[in-house]
Amino acid sequence: MSLTFPTREEIARLTARMLLEIKAVDFNAETPFTYASGLKGPTYVDCRRIISFPRVRATLMDFMAATVMRDAGFEAFDNVAGGETAGIPFGAMVAERLALPMTYVRKKPKGYGRNARIEGVMTEGQRVLLVEDLTTDGGSKLSFVDAIRETGATCAHTAVIFYYGIFPETTQRLADHGVQLHHLCTWWDVLAEAREQESFDKDTLNEVQTFLTNPRQWQAANS
Repeated sequence: MSLTFPTREEIARLTARMLLEIKAVDFNAETPFTYASGLKGPTYVDCRRIISFPRVRATLMDFMAATVMRDAGFEAFDNVAGGETAGIPFGAMVAERLALPMTYVRKKPKGYGRNARIEGVMTEGQRVLLVEDLTTDGGSKLSFVDAIRETGATCAHTAVIFYYGIFPETTQRLADHGVQLHHLCTWWDVLAEAREQESFDKDTLNEVQTFLTNPRQWQAANS
């Protein structure tokens, strides 16, 4: 285990740069994307692409391990759980870096056999770090956290590569559930790097900024 600890600002900048370089980010103001919620927006990020780029995935997993240790502690966890499905490979790689057991959490019981939501070995009293690819409003994390806690383990921290950073209720929603969020970068970091790299035309970037400043208002005007 050999890790370095860049500043938070450097981690955010480099993470945004890597996401742009592997084309995990797309901006389109003319034909907005439809999100899982049914709402629309001019931004899209696909963190699942990361697993196909060895240098990027290794660097980002180093960043995540360093971020978690710096923010939560060097001996803060006994187990790392990836959330089905995107969080599973990232959970495995972070567990390797932290020299911890790895498990994963299903979105729902599989419906046969043990009907379990937790795969792997998770025991009562273990302190579990939940790893996922991203979070928007934090809602999906709560179900995973509850499944972990049902085993008698604790889960007070979740780590993601990408946090939208535009819905102010997210961190409070998680905090109310007893969970602290750790992340590498947000849409604001990506927008700043996209301007620096001139990755998209200025009109598109300006429209993205308008959306990020007030996403609900933008969605209401473009529904």
